[in-house]
Amino acid sequence: MELRQLKYFLKAKELMNFTEAANAMHISQSTLSQQIKQLEMEIDTPLFNRIGKRIQLTEAGNVFAEFAKKSVRSSEESLLAMHDLKKLSRGSLKIGVSYGLRSILVPAVKNFIQHYPQINLEILFETTDILLKKLSDAELDLVLSYQEAHPAENFIYQNLFVSEMMFVTSADSEFSKLKKINLKTIAELPLAMPFDGFSTTHYVMDLFKKNHISPNVKMKINDIPTLIEIVENGIFHTILADSTVNDRQNLVTIPITENKAERKAVLMQLKEAYQTEAMKSFSEMIIKI
Repeated sequence: MELRQLKYFLKAKELMNFTEAANAMHISQSTLSQQIKQLEMEIDTPLFNRIGKRIQLTEAGNVFAEFAKKSVRSSEESLLAMHDLKKLSRGSLKIGVSYGLRSILVPAVKNFIQHYPQINLEILFETTDILLKKLSDAELDLVLSYQEAHPAENFIYQNLFVSEMMFVTSADSEFSKLKKINLKTIAELPLAMPFDGFSTTHYVMDLFKKNHISPNVKMKINDIPTLIEIVENGIFHTILADSTVNDRQNLVTIPITENKAERKAVLMQLKEAYQTEAMKSFSEMIIKI
């Protein structure tokens, strides 16, 4: 059993298509098919059902995938350990970020690159749901996001700061002079919210539900900068963490009356993953911001 065979198998499992998996691995489709077939022969178990040009993961394939992931991860971590011996003279760091934490990401990146210019950074902005899935699959080293209601047992959390959830409206809005606003009033207004995959939307919808209120959500969008621009232009209102909009002059943030709705910003990493020197250094820098 070879490491490359495991990688081919995992890519085929991810894409559920041998041709696409081969393209992603920069090999021919016949090579990938042959390597997976050899793997199946070695373990004497089919990993895929071949139905014409389609493939389906077998029950054995689903079980084998967990062991394959651990083997590939172990191999990659051994390489990371060797890179660490070179004192951050090479390597990469993959960071996932929710949009609300971009303000603390930029100074941390600047500081990190100044100290470790040989380290390549890969930064992914995505919904919290996707970021946590990628972190669980070890596709990311670190994730900056707001903590979910129920922390996962397989993650390590480091607290960064607490940000209050605020009603956000245009500076020209009739509501911009209010000192506070209640959920019932907010619910009657046309709201724009991030897509359901964003942790902010999970939190806000739960807040309305707990107070037995149905909000008037007129639009959902998966791009936070565009959402903010729409609110700035007075088209809709929204609810976001104060840290997400604290540098926008054309917006006004107003506290919500019912309760002090707060979100905890955290730095997350996979509990079982090898913690590289690059991860440790970046974590220390972002916690100090």
